[in-house]
Amino acid sequence: MSVFKGHGVTVNELLKVVPESLLSHLSQSTKVDHYTKVLHGKKLFYLLMYGILENEKLSQRSLEDTFNDPVFKTLFNLDMEESVCRSSISERLSKIDPIYFKEVYENIYEQFSSLYSPREKSRHHLIRVDSSMVSETVGKLLEGMDNKSGKKAVKYSIAFDGILPCESQVYTSAKYGSEDIALPDVIRNHVKKEKHHKNLYLIDRGLQSTRNMEDFSNEGILFICRAKENRKYLELESLIAHEQNLDIGDAILMKDAKVQLYTGIETISKKGTKYYKEKLVEQHFRLVLIQNKEDNKTYMFLTNDFELSAKEIAQAYRKRWDIEVFFRFIKQELNVSHLVSLNKNGITVMLYMTLIVAMMILIYKKLNKLGYKTAKRRFAMEVRNMAIACIVLHCGGDPKLMFKT
Repeated sequence: MSVFKGHGVTVNELLKVVPESLLSHLSQSTKVDHYTKVLHGKKLFYLLMYGILENEKLSQRSLEDTFNDPVFKTLFNLDMEESVCRSSISERLSKIDPIYFKEVYENIYEQFSSLYSPREKSRHHLIRVDSSMVSETVGKLLEGMDNKSGKKAVKYSIAFDGILPCESQVYTSAKYGSEDIALPDVIRNHVKKEKHHKNLYLIDRGLQSTRNMEDFSNEGILFICRAKENRKYLELESLIAHEQNLDIGDAILMKDAKVQLYTGIETISKKGTKYYKEKLVEQHFRLVLIQNKEDNKTYMFLTNDFELSAKEIAQAYRKRWDIEVFFRFIKQELNVSHLVSLNKNGITVMLYMTLIVAMMILIYKKLNKLGYKTAKRRFAMEVRNMAIACIVLHCGGDPKLMFKT
């Protein structure tokens, strides 16, 4: 039910992609409800979804109040006599199987992505990959990597197809502090879901390991990453054709070459000291260097794609910014930087739920041609109107008298 004219889709229609039958089926297949009296998987799903939308800063206390709110129970047809306390929510988040929420997330993504237009499907093959660190809870995290400020931190690493998040991981161990470990892990997890993919992965300067790039090439994974300006390489051949136009729109092509990259080989000296000896890897890569016309800043890209033109490589990488916008959206509008749970299990559940809500809002935004803030606000308002309509019906009234569609 929507009061907004000209909308192509309503919240009620979007919620149908998560039918109660799906939640019930997954409850059985994942055995998520074994030994649980009140907070079944379905109820926790509704609670977290509604809580993320209704609360500016979600917490276990606000989730307790939300569950015990008659409006929430009426909207999702829950037993008015049931109640939960904060400690029950905390314990359930720490122990519930995240696979249940992952399955819902992937089911929703599959349904929404199947609606992409042919043009969007071609863009869909550009996969932006990046990470964001969260350390708001200082030292209270049960699991987390230490950062420079002395706080414990959690890393969210996400793959984004330009419209929706298509893969995500939560990392708490120190080794994943390096993007050279975290990002390849996310990319390979995404590749496993699309064995015959034609994806091109867009990565920022966080990934610099030559070994990773070599492994990607051997595994048939295409990538474009931004290299550091002092990157050492051996140029083998210029790929700039004779009399080729070096003007590529808003930039000038400075170099397009086939190169070999150096890597460090761990070596022990005669005195027993460990050091790294430089060695060229056999794999060939492509280096594209451009200069921005506006500020004369140079950008160096490394890729294993030799089919695209230099202009197409620069344009493709520019689309990587979409994931930065997405991270800003889930931080500012869905408050993902505030950790509701203090262990990895609960944090993982909350990330999947945040991505589920984000996908619904992003599709709502796209189909109704809205901005991020307007989409989130109107989405929440429609949920509120649905709750009011349920109460009106429950009391024997006619919601159409209030909501004229």
